[in-house]
Amino acid sequence: MLCTIGDLIEDVVVWLADEPNHASDTTARISRTRGGSAANVASFSAAAFGSSRFVGQVGDDHLADQLVDQLAAGGVDVCVQKEGRTGSIVVLVHPDGERTMLSDRGACTQLTAFPRDGFDGISALHVPTYSLTVDPLATVAIGAIGEALARGIVVSIDASSTSVLNDFGIGAYRKLIAQLTPDVFMCNGDEADLLGLSPSSPIEGAHLTIIKRGAQPTVAVTWDRITTQLDVPTASKPTDTTGAGDAFAAGFIGSITANGDVVSALAAGHELAARVLNTPGATLEDTKR
Repeated sequence: MLCTIGDLIEDVVVWLADEPNHASDTTARISRTRGGSAANVASFSAAAFGSSRFVGQVGDDHLADQLVDQLAAGGVDVCVQKEGRTGSIVVLVHPDGERTMLSDRGACTQLTAFPRDGFDGISALHVPTYSLTVDPLATVAIGAIGEALARGIVVSIDASSTSVLNDFGIGAYRKLIAQLTPDVFMCNGDEADLLGLSPSSPIEGAHLTIIKRGAQPTVAVTWDRITTQLDVPTASKPTDTTGAGDAFAAGFIGSITANGDVVSALAAGHELAARVLNTPGATLEDTKR
């Protein structure tokens, strides 16, 4: 079973019919869904493999109750602290399917402890970079990574966001990953370029570096430069890419911990991600726009 640590938050997804008109009206369709990178991965993992666990902090409010209930209803073992105000993210989905996110994380960064029984039954721990850059959550996540590795649990880290990486500092971030020594490090093309990563230069510290570049082949590189490449399945133009990276992470980790084969794990990641590209926000629902 996969465990994630990080954000459970509300996504306010805004589909724009055209680019925003400054100081005027823009036609849009708006929906509200459960979000947060760590919660997304837990949700997708439970949907694909039957169960998962989420660890995080939410506010002590009605919105938190709704989000926790939604996550639990999907088969996730939800372990949360409740205090403060639950956060929200406004996701602007542009006509080309790409998105801009306006983030107010609220209580998410205030997690102070990992549950004592949080590792029970766990085969993998997934940590978005969002969980590694702001204390006290960062201290808890880093401690959980160390404990997981000591227990022989597979640890994966996702680069998450170029803006988060820039704010943290590229040199400091690369040093942090080298110290944490995760089994798997995932990033998209923009994040790889920012971190100076390529098939000939994986990130230091990780056993396996995954570089995703949209429709271009996905590359997996081991610490000793053994490279695996997989073409991305042809798909129709996405209407909303929100959550696709999180779905890939869930599919890849679930597969790699089950059989250890990188090629089949990459395929599983892309298969699950493809199901998200035409749904509202980070969901697997076949909801029509």
